[in-house]
Amino acid sequence: MSSSATGPTDLGGQTPLQQHQHQQPLQHEGYNIADQMEVRAASQSNGQGEHGDDDDDNDEQRLPCRLPRSLTLRLYTSHFLSTWNSRVFEFGAVLFLANIFPSTLLYMSVYALVRSASAILFAQSIGSWIDRGNRLTVVRVSIIGQRLAVAVSCAVLWLMERKAGSHTYSVMQGQFALVVLLACVEKLCSVMNLVSIERDWVVVMTEGNEVVRQDLNARMRRIDLLCKLLGPLVISSIAAASTIIAIWATLGMNIVSVLFEYVFIAQVYNRTPALKRTPPALMSEDQRPNTDGHNTHAVQTWLKSMKANLLPLGSLPFYFHQPAFLPSFSLSLLYLTVLSFSGQMITYLISIGYTNLQVGLARTVSTMFELSATWIAPRMMKRVGLVRGGIWSLSWQMIWLAGAVSWLFSDFHGAGTNSIMAGSGLVVGVGLSRVGLWGYDLCAQAIVQNEVDANHRGTFSTVEAAFQNLFEMFSYVTTIVFSDPKQFQWPVVISVVAVYMAGGEVTYFMCHAVAVKSRKTAEMEVTPSIIKYLSTMHQR
Repeated sequence: MSSSATGPTDLGGQTPLQQHQHQQPLQHEGYNIADQMEVRAASQSNGQGEHGDDDDDNDEQRLPCRLPRSLTLRLYTSHFLSTWNSRVFEFGAVLFLANIFPSTLLYMSVYALVRSASAILFAQSIGSWIDRGNRLTVVRVSIIGQRLAVAVSCAVLWLMERKAGSHTYSVMQGQFALVVLLACVEKLCSVMNLVSIERDWVVVMTEGNEVVRQDLNARMRRIDLLCKLLGPLVISSIAAASTIIAIWATLGMNIVSVLFEYVFIAQVYNRTPALKRTPPALMSEDQRPNTDGHNTHAVQTWLKSMKANLLPLGSLPFYFHQPAFLPSFSLSLLYLTVLSFSGQMITYLISIGYTNLQVGLARTVSTMFELSATWIAPRMMKRVGLVRGGIWSLSWQMIWLAGAVSWLFSDFHGAGTNSIMAGSGLVVGVGLSRVGLWGYDLCAQAIVQNEVDANHRGTFSTVEAAFQNLFEMFSYVTTIVFSDPKQFQWPVVISVVAVYMAGGEVTYFMCHAVAVKSRKTAEMEVTPSIIKYLSTMHQR
């Protein structure tokens, strides 16, 4: 049967976006993705790149259409609840431990380092499951795993808080070890949920429409940043009244939200046929179950598999050879920073005379700048493209951090780097630089979504997350080595150097993309001339 442009179309297996486009006229939003030729030229080595400037006109005609509102509302609600609970517990656990062990920073440092290390250790296993497993099962396991880990953690922390001083040293150490173990489970499930939704589901749901994808990315990041601001504020306000009440509040929010998360994400999955993954017909030799009765061989195979998947070492060659490696690694490098209004910078500000209220106000203003990036970045990407948008964002960040460091070292009135004047310059520069940080985050995320194959998004993104956690651990090392607040300028310098290294990597990526594009353009111009010449010679 011949197909017709006006005939009925089978929408099975299509994304809601594609189905929605069959049902209503497309709405123009100024769609223009300049610079996609550079990205594609850098990523495609088989000659199937962009087709030149003529495609810009075609892009402008491919007008975007939004996803159904009922679908995005469920996605946003599930993502908000997951992110909110993760942020509340992440910040609340530190407050609870600080109250239980008030005379030392050792326990909080061990807690944070081991939690980050777990995300590095199991990155490959998580990525492989995201790539191969049932998408709904993966996300549901991440939701249930997070909630159970937080619930048990709250119970143990409540017990430690109630019995602080009455337990023996060994009992307290055992309870702390259990809290750390549960924090690792919560971290792994959080990474699993974040990578699955932001790097896989969003791409599938917006397949074929980059503008809608960028808008969805920005809204998801906006939710992340709002939770980052409001979550710690809410739980710290409750903890100021009572740590016990704060622990119960954390537990209550987790229990109440789990049902909504579980149901809403299932509804998104069921309304998006493209998310349903067909199981592979054949398993590889390593995955095929052993049926020959040789139990020793089976045990050896299992041990080798565990060893191979324990660290992301097996995925590193794949990660390094991906076209999106440099933008992704540059984003990870930005996590090597103490300039983020987190514990390290807050400790420095308090040491030079800032009050808790002033720190809170500075952190709030900084988060408002970060939120502004979620409106600025999508418009910038539409106007100048993903790669140029990333370079512009990093340039903005580098300029303001350079100004902040210059102010910090300017030594006004001979006060050195530990005066309120020097610290205030650092606060202003860091706050303004966050616009560039999150602008680049959105650009890099879009590049990864476009360039990484659908079957390897989980593996790639979890290796990226492993590097992010590794560099975050390095940032803790800098303040361990330079632990005196009077030495804080040196971790600051290291952080700024990391940003400039990231900027250099993205600039190289841009230059390489332009060079590849120019070479392919020249080949396209020369080839017809050669064919014509050979044809003429053949006729002679």
